Amino acid sequence: MTRQEDAASCREIIVQHDILELLPVLRRRAWRLTRQWDAADDLVQSTLLRAIENIEKFEPGTNLRAWLSIIMRNIFYNEIRLRRREAPGRADCVSVSSRASVAPTQEWVLRADEAMRAVGRLPEPFREMFRLVVIQGESYETSARICDCAMGTVKSRVNRARQMIMEDMADRSI
Repeated sequence: MTRQEDAASCREIIVQHDILELLPVLRRRAWRLTRQWDAADDLVQSTLLRAIENIEKFEPGTNLRAWLSIIMRNIFYNEIRLRRREAPGRADCVSVSSRASVAPTQEWVLRADEAMRAVGRLPEPFREMFRLVVIQGESYETSARICDCAMGTVKSRVNRARQMIMEDMADRSI
């Protein structure tokens, strides 16, 4: 070990000894900041850890108590900033977020499947008109041209198809 390394090691031991003598002062200061003994002890521990990790940055002959106090203050303020970022919203936000924002869709999906099966069970002329007008959104006029029949026939078949689907679904839900 060189003479410089030996002197640095000796200086670190002296500073660490001085730090231990300041523990009661650090604990009182931490309690003034936190107002809770458990939190104060945690703050002192974090301060000591940071001080020991950065002992080489301490200038011998300067005020060790002030240096440790600055470290403690910075740790305390950083923890406050972190807690604010992580803090939940107001109570009304929590109650709103606990409710589902989208209504469950399982029943609607099942009902839609039942309706499509009922459409599939319709007689062909009614099924064709229902698909053209209701599912594909074609107008009565266009559907009449496609099927080569009167517009009244299209309206009648679509209406009858709706009634048959509702009856079919009512019979099957019993």
